[in-house]
Amino acid sequence: MRILGIETSCDETAAAVVGRDRRGKPLLCSNVVLSQIDEHSAFGGVVPEIAARAHLAALDKVIELALEEAKTNLKDIDGIGVTSGPGLIGGLMVGLMTAKALSASCGIPYLGINHLEGHALTARLTDGLDYPYLLLLVSGGHTQILCVRGLGNYERWATTIDDAAGEVFDKTAKLLGLPFPGGPNVEKAARKGDPQRFKFPMPLRGQDTLNMSFSGLKTAIRQQAEKLAPLSEQDIADLCASLEKTMGDVLADRCAKAMARFLEEHGSSQTNFLVVAGGVASNTHIRERMSELCEEMQWRLTAPPAILCTDNAAMIGWAALERFEQGEASPLDLSPRARWPLDADAVSVIGSGRKGARV
Repeated sequence: MRILGIETSCDETAAAVVGRDRRGKPLLCSNVVLSQIDEHSAFGGVVPEIAARAHLAALDKVIELALEEAKTNLKDIDGIGVTSGPGLIGGLMVGLMTAKALSASCGIPYLGINHLEGHALTARLTDGLDYPYLLLLVSGGHTQILCVRGLGNYERWATTIDDAAGEVFDKTAKLLGLPFPGGPNVEKAARKGDPQRFKFPMPLRGQDTLNMSFSGLKTAIRQQAEKLAPLSEQDIADLCASLEKTMGDVLADRCAKAMARFLEEHGSSQTNFLVVAGGVASNTHIRERMSELCEEMQWRLTAPPAILCTDNAAMIGWAALERFEQGEASPLDLSPRARWPLDADAVSVIGSGRKGARV
């Protein structure tokens, strides 16, 4: 089986081909990602209209490159998986309409895939993980802890009640005058910084909750930066390093509680897995902090390669493959969804960032 994946939910235009070999082992045949950093850098963030137009201009060629890398063509593709939410509605429309056109013209079934499900299942593509496992999903728009019990069976145990982790990195970068994209440049600056210089607050730590809050952390960084102004290069590096440390400690604290709950519900197996996925999962310090936690708890950490943590089409293709194997397909009247919770039964968390808690 060979599946073409298409991803256009934000500012990466991506296509990939995934499949299984004759023994059922996952195969990543190609993974092409075209970044739009240059188009958005002047604005310090992603401009939805520009992103949609860039997807429209590039997607056909990106799909061609993915097929070429996989040494295949549309005649040999068994299905198409495309992100149909959540994300920027203009970009989602470009990818979804392209998938529909290919499906109708080539007679290939297609599936609209939840972008978050792509992140949730990446570890099954890269490491062949079995269900169930614990997932820390950290990105620019989402910070959640979920129990992945099976395909389509995701229970959200925690979320942020305000800002997502990636949003804090991005807004800190903008505050400190670091270039776009913010997250990678905060990490780059942090390598030269002292993570012990500033003691930032860890909201909700010690409380009987798995939920997270990062708006206070973002405010504390701004206040500290204002006190130090004008900022030196070392000040910026120390602020970034201290942010990384605090973020890592908060996530580790919540994950430790979630791991204990997982053991209560599922019992201790020979190996329990914590999966870290999403764009922030490519941050080296976050990975190291989660690795330390897993070593302490005698769990195994699974963190996909950085290229498969940020937005990519391989994860979308893989999620589609698993669903195609169950006989699923989408109708041609499927609509894109700007918001699409992975756990539809999760209770909305009321907070200053209600928007971030609902998706």
